[in-house]
Amino acid sequence: MWLFGDFVKDFLALWVVLDPIAAVPIFMALTADYNEPTRTRIAGGSVLVALVVLAFFIGVGQLVIAAVGISLRAFTIAGGIILFLFAVDLVIGENKLPAIDPRRSSPLQLAVYPMGVPTLAGPGSMLTVMLRTDNSRFSVLEQIHTVVAVVCVLAITYGLLRAAGLITRLIGLGGASILKRIMGMILAAYAVTLVLQGVADWLKLPPL
Repeated sequence: MWLFGDFVKDFLALWVVLDPIAAVPIFMALTADYNEPTRTRIAGGSVLVALVVLAFFIGVGQLVIAAVGISLRAFTIAGGIILFLFAVDLVIGENKLPAIDPRRSSPLQLAVYPMGVPTLAGPGSMLTVMLRTDNSRFSVLEQIHTVVAVVCVLAITYGLLRAAGLITRLIGLGGASILKRIMGMILAAYAVTLVLQGVADWLKLPPL
């Protein structure tokens, strides 16, 4: 049950919020003027930056919100609302590339911003990993599920970025847009679930 239980739930949630498919056309647009070895370095750097940022929120995210006096219940509800707004933008928003000129940026700069943050490690993924590693709600094994899921999703993301040219030719920008909206709907449902869980905990209602 380890593989087909909470790990699958974590993996799917992180896949939706990281949205590797949506990152592919952005990566292609930003790296169009670079050769293949440089694109490979940018892809690896982007994934590494995202991993470091998410690891930070896994490790000390709860300490930060505790230090400023925010309850995890309030953070869960607020996080669900923010994720919902993010999901709405995925579903009905326009496809916009980050306002940056790749020709004036070094490969390292592109790997950090905008690819690493916020394209991969955005607000949604930061909130998700912090909520899924809450010590008061999840066991050590369940938190390991989340960490492994982060690594797996980012590893797949690296593979997709390496194959960005082929993927874009196969599905086109229209196909990427459709997938983006489907994932937005799934993320919206997940966000509503977070809000309901926070409210249920506040009102001492049975778990969902």
